[in-house]
Amino acid sequence: MASPTYRTRVLVLKKTNLGEADLILTLLREDGSQLRAVAKGARKPKNTFAARMDLFSVCDVLAVSRPKLDIISEARLVAAHMTLREDIARMSAAAPVLESLARASQEDLPVPRLFDMADAALDRLGACELPIAPAITAAFLVKLVSLLGFRPSFSECVGCGAHVDPTGGAEVDFSFPDGGAVCPDCASSIDHVRVPARAITVSDMFLHSTFSQVEAGEPSLSDSFGVLHFCQSWFRSQLNLNLKSLNYLFTCGLF
Repeated sequence: MASPTYRTRVLVLKKTNLGEADLILTLLREDGSQLRAVAKGARKPKNTFAARMDLFSVCDVLAVSRPKLDIISEARLVAAHMTLREDIARMSAAAPVLESLARASQEDLPVPRLFDMADAALDRLGACELPIAPAITAAFLVKLVSLLGFRPSFSECVGCGAHVDPTGGAEVDFSFPDGGAVCPDCASSIDHVRVPARAITVSDMFLHSTFSQVEAGEPSLSDSFGVLHFCQSWFRSQLNLNLKSLNYLFTCGLF
C-alpha cells in the first residue's frame, strides 16, 4: 500500500546534513506547526532541491508521510527572500527569526497567524533600510512570545496587579521569572532586576505595531538593541532558550 501524500506551504528554518547526499529540513508549516522532513539527494550537484529549499525560502511542497521523518518529493519556490542570504548584515538580523521559530515551534501543535507573521517579518527585513532591520527582528520576537502565550506584563505588577508606569523613571523593576513589571509595594517580596524603562516602553510599542509601522517610526539602533537584549533575557527565563544568533548579532559589529 502506497504511503499517503499531502501538500503544504512551508518556511525553511534549518538544514542538517544526512548521510552523503540527503538533507533533514526543519520547516514551519502554514498552520504554525513544525515539520521535520528528508529531502533525498538534495546535496547532489545536479539536484535542484538545494536552490529551491534554502534558508528563509517559502515553498509549496509535496510530502510523503513516513513513520519517522516524512519525505519531500516535490518543491515549488514561492518566495526566496534572496536579499537575506546575499547581505551578511541582513542575514545576521534575520537569523534570530529562524532560530526562534525552529526552537519554539512544535510538531503537531498549530499556532494560528505564526506563519504569516514570520513571512511578513522576513519580507520587511529584506526590503527595509538596513539600520531598521534590528527593529523588525525585535518586533518579531516580542510578538512571537506573545503569540506563544508568554506575553510580558509591561504596565501591571505581576504581584498585585497595580498599574506600573514605565515612563516614570530611568529604570523599571522587572521580574523575568514571574513575567513582568513589579510595583514598589511588591519589590521586597518578588525577585527582580532593574531594566531600562526605555526598553520596556519600546517593547510594548513594538508589540502593538505592525512591521510597517515599526519601520515607519525609524527607531534608533539603541532602542532596537535594547528590545533585543530584553527579548534574550525573556527567552532564557520563560522558554529556557539561549538564542545563539542573538548573541552573534550583539557582537558582530555590523550595525
